[in-house]
Amino acid sequence: MLSDRFGRSIDYLRVSVTDRCDLRCTYCMPKDFKGYEDPPDWLTFAEIERVVAAFARMGTSRVRLTGGEPLTRRNLPQLASRLSSLPGIRDLSLSTNGTRLARHAEALKAAGVTRVNVSLDTLDRDCMANITGRDCLPVVLQGLQAAKQAGLAPVKINMVAMRGVNDAEIDAMAAFCIEQQFMLRLIEVMPMGETGQNTSYLNLAPVQARLAEKFKLKPQALELGGGPARYWSTADGTASIGYITPLSQHFCATCNRVRLSVDGTLYLCLGQEQQYPLRPLLRGGATDAELEQAIREAIELKPQEHDFNRQPEKIIRFMSQTGG
Repeated sequence: MLSDRFGRSIDYLRVSVTDRCDLRCTYCMPKDFKGYEDPPDWLTFAEIERVVAAFARMGTSRVRLTGGEPLTRRNLPQLASRLSSLPGIRDLSLSTNGTRLARHAEALKAAGVTRVNVSLDTLDRDCMANITGRDCLPVVLQGLQAAKQAGLAPVKINMVAMRGVNDAEIDAMAAFCIEQQFMLRLIEVMPMGETGQNTSYLNLAPVQARLAEKFKLKPQALELGGGPARYWSTADGTASIGYITPLSQHFCATCNRVRLSVDGTLYLCLGQEQQYPLRPLLRGGATDAELEQAIREAIELKPQEHDFNRQPEKIIRFMSQTGG
């Protein structure tokens, strides 16, 4: 099993297939951002498959495809099919903004994607346009229904909670997700790059207490998806609300993931700068054994915890550049 120097097992790899996106969410990417990786520097599907296979041989079993917006990468279901077929990969999921999900949901399911996380910060059309830079709420809602009909389950809704922006809509989102049997995940904004650092932070602890009282929620003991969320469920167990709290209650001690960016860089922590370039090895004739050794060396660089609380201005790269 792949583990770091603090004894944490690394069984979760997030793979960015593009740093490009068709939205410009205010906390993620500047509206005028143009610093994308050049396509020749993107890992090819074959290179991505080779890295994921190496991780799988060392015990990593969960893979999530991310972006940018991953569905802007042409022929993504083909990559999903290749990854889901790898020995040792037992959970292949996708994070998306939902704008292209309606047209791809069935193909993703057929390719072996089991579940999706959809970014949806509001159910108010004007607020959605203000956050994303595009009038896209109707098409995202269509995508959610398409995912449900295709059998992707669970469908998780990622809502970044922002004070003074969408905090007044959290209760309505919770009610919507409980009714539709989507799994809501409320996320504290992370101070990554200028966009994240300029977004008003909302502590989710009071929100958790309020929603638990309003919807009669109980702490969920079962692990739900391998990520950092702490879940509370309805009494009948048909709906859950998760909280991802990197600032108010960080989860670094149990961090089990690393991120592969579209250019082949392994990022070992969202809130630190440690990274390891794999693309030179992939394009320089490295053997599988040499690739595995490089991955082990990279994992040794994984820090004990992030610096978001002590140095919120430290990370200048945007979330889209790291891979979500």
